[in-house]
Amino acid sequence: MNDGRLWTDVLVIGSGISGAAAALSAAKAGLEVIVISKSAELEESNTCYAQGGIVSLAPGDDPGLLREDIIRAGDGINNPEAVDVLVAESKTLVDSILIGGLRIGFSRNTEDSLDFAQEGGHSRRRILHVRDTTGRTIEEAFLDLLGKTPGVRLLADRTAVDLLTVPHHSKDPKAYYREPACLGAYVLDNTTGRVGTIFAERTVLATGGCGAVFLHTSNPKTAVGSGYAMALRAGARIAHMEYIQFHPTVLYHRDSDGFLISESVRGEGARLKSIDGRTFMDKIGGLKDLAPRDEVSRAIYEEMILTNADHVLLDLASYAQVDIRTRFPNIHQTCLRYGIDISREPIPVVPAAHYCCGGVLVDTWGKTSLAGLYAVGETSCTGLHGANRLASTSLLEGLVWGTRAGRAIARDFEPSAASVEDDIHDWYPPASPEEVDPALINQDWLTIRSTMWNYAGLVRTGKRLERAKSDLEYLEHRVIKFYREARLNPDIIRLRHGLQVALMIVRASLANPVSAGAHFRVD
Repeated sequence: MNDGRLWTDVLVIGSGISGAAAALSAAKAGLEVIVISKSAELEESNTCYAQGGIVSLAPGDDPGLLREDIIRAGDGINNPEAVDVLVAESKTLVDSILIGGLRIGFSRNTEDSLDFAQEGGHSRRRILHVRDTTGRTIEEAFLDLLGKTPGVRLLADRTAVDLLTVPHHSKDPKAYYREPACLGAYVLDNTTGRVGTIFAERTVLATGGCGAVFLHTSNPKTAVGSGYAMALRAGARIAHMEYIQFHPTVLYHRDSDGFLISESVRGEGARLKSIDGRTFMDKIGGLKDLAPRDEVSRAIYEEMILTNADHVLLDLASYAQVDIRTRFPNIHQTCLRYGIDISREPIPVVPAAHYCCGGVLVDTWGKTSLAGLYAVGETSCTGLHGANRLASTSLLEGLVWGTRAGRAIARDFEPSAASVEDDIHDWYPPASPEEVDPALINQDWLTIRSTMWNYAGLVRTGKRLERAKSDLEYLEHRVIKFYREARLNPDIIRLRHGLQVALMIVRASLANPVSAGAHFRVD
């Protein structure tokens, strides 16, 4: 990282839709922005894997009805102010930024008519989509524009190690009399192995979620909740980490790595069936196959228990209301690679960890409880989702809060009166760093992911959670020692972050005996 020390107005950690929106909004206001991504390809993020679409009010839609759908899906544990912000700004920002600015070619029925899909929990069709590659299309367009925007610097292959805070990282003992604040981050250059310092007047966490701390997930394996762990260590408030949403339909195949079967498949008529061909969602009533994700996931789980099966079937071929190959080209082609023709046969599916409804607590502008720190997208807890997220609100939340955070930073921006750079110590490496043994990393991850899936997954009990807490706390001592003595690389950093996040989820689940939404306790 050149001399190992960089300075910028705004540091954005993460390059998905929320981070990109924050960076673009701040840069357009004239601020200098650095965006870092942990992957060699900037496009690699949860946003890229979002198939279904993004909520926008369709012609004739009722904003009040969208509000009701969000709160119903969230089991009523929503922040009303956050819901109102999303509903009020959804169509305006989708139209101005995605359609007008990025020129996203959303699917259409006719030249003058956008195609709105329907997904679980929605009372009507209001999901804009680009077939089944919506997230990837938006992500690529955002990054292309950011690459051309003055004042924006994009740095790939950089792993955030820790948030830089005063007084914790200050060499001045008198700094402890000051109010705690975030001043940037320590960042590992993955290619050189060197940890440098990026100083920033404002830092935005946009690191995505934590599905990869579970054995089965729709998220990429790097989605271990790094932002949650760094924020907690820095002293920011965290909320609702027990509300981990499981997506009902992830492809079940031994060679598949958590490939998501979009909820819009059920929106276009697909029905869930047992392995012997029975539909079973009628028993839950209401929206049946299009019920909120927590209800559908638990219904699948119960059906698997009743039939002693390791998966259920999602039958689109028998009920499709669209041309399957045209509407779902990515899903169709991916399933074909595993020998499954979704236009002719059902898809084997299971639930998998998908989305964290909690996170770093923020206000309606993305501001955290720690001065200088903002959080957006899945990293944040706006309160929008309550106990369970409504389908296709994740991309929209990222767009809305990312844009608002960038605007708030620019509106309130005041450079520091005096540079603190000289008061901050460089990263302390171990005196004699040891090379990381991949076998140890892999075994520790297997322990974490199996423990979380078996004891803190879809159905929880106090005894299971206590066992998870005990096992993970025992592992924590070894991992911390391992981390402190190792030569840093992305794998050991993610292990440290992921274990801390797993414990956050377990402790929050133990502390909340009341079942709601995605947090379901049978005791």
